[in-house]
Amino acid sequence: MIPLPAKIEQDFQALRLASRELRQLKAEDKNKFLLALAEKIDRERAAILAANRADVENLDPSTSPAFRDRLVLNDKRIDGMVESLKQVAVLPDPVGEVVESRTLKNGLKVRRVRSPLGVIFLIFESRPNVILEAFSLAFKSGNAIALRGGSESRASAEVIYRLMRETLKESALNENLFYGINDYDRAVVGALLLRNDLIDVVVPRGGERLIQFVQENARMPIIKNDRGLCHAYVDDEADLDMAVQVVKNAKTQRPGVCNALETVLIHERIAPVFLPRLYEACASFQLNWRCDESSFAILTGKDRVEAAKPEDFDIEYLDLTLNCRVVKNLEEAIDHIERHGSRHSETILTRNEKKARHFQAEVDAAAVYWNASTRFTDGFELGLGGELGISTQKLHVRGPVGLRELTSTRWIIDGEGQVRE
Repeated sequence: MIPLPAKIEQDFQALRLASRELRQLKAEDKNKFLLALAEKIDRERAAILAANRADVENLDPSTSPAFRDRLVLNDKRIDGMVESLKQVAVLPDPVGEVVESRTLKNGLKVRRVRSPLGVIFLIFESRPNVILEAFSLAFKSGNAIALRGGSESRASAEVIYRLMRETLKESALNENLFYGINDYDRAVVGALLLRNDLIDVVVPRGGERLIQFVQENARMPIIKNDRGLCHAYVDDEADLDMAVQVVKNAKTQRPGVCNALETVLIHERIAPVFLPRLYEACASFQLNWRCDESSFAILTGKDRVEAAKPEDFDIEYLDLTLNCRVVKNLEEAIDHIERHGSRHSETILTRNEKKARHFQAEVDAAAVYWNASTRFTDGFELGLGGELGISTQKLHVRGPVGLRELTSTRWIIDGEGQVRE
């Protein structure tokens, strides 16, 4: 057994014990608590915003705008946090859902039912709104959760954790149903990843280095939220007005998140017309362009346009930089995505349904769109109330991790003394 600091060991043991209590909690009690927490967050938004301002002021001045944006809270984002809690409260409770049932020839009554995963360890970076989103989903699906965010959001996290504990106490629930880790020593994370006696599932939600570290060290199952290297293919049969708006939204609406666009692929037949229009539409955002030979020739002389290096097409910028490549046809676009994509979110812009369905069938990603922005790959947007992350793996869960994805099925079997011959 790998030793932990005494306080963390004690807190995880309490979390493990509390998870047994949570499995038995009735849906109406869980929903009542989530609504009470929504009211508390709404009421205490001034305290949250004050703490968040302190976090933002403590950032290194050289911090990128995209990283700063992930940390910042405002009234609109707190409104979203409150609404997310309310949405989770009204969603069906997956715990105990009977997936299938039958009676065997020997009289055994067999049911396969949804059950919580147990204790979840979420490692995330700088977004403090992740705390409530992740906790509410874990709580509603009957899972205890330990949350370890980045030190940049320390003050924001402390206030949110306090409000969660207060609401649990006011609701006569165990305050140990979650654990907000405030020890930011990376060695602690390394030690926790070896403790499969305390943790059932780990969810890394951050950059490539974090995910690689978890993959190399975790002794428990992982729900992997890998990078989002997302593409848009603009077909020669696209509605160009629509395509300009969708690509602009996917890239610029919030560039620092995993479902933002990183590469646009354009059919050679429309590239001379479409590319200048897209450039002008994005000009006010000071977008930086990394262009292949053909697209560079079209945009030559324009500001912030550079020739792309081969490795650029494998970069998740999470910033206002966009890769651009001109392709001969749909198949070349799909081949590019197969080589460079991260299996996250991809979109095709076309009027041709046959092409769209071919793209959706062949492109291997968690979410594949036709005529829509990749920014909708989000648990809240897709009606899940939120998400624990966007899974890019293929086993157990793929795409936004919501309530049902935080359960697994097990067998409940009733007999009358049957023995196997």
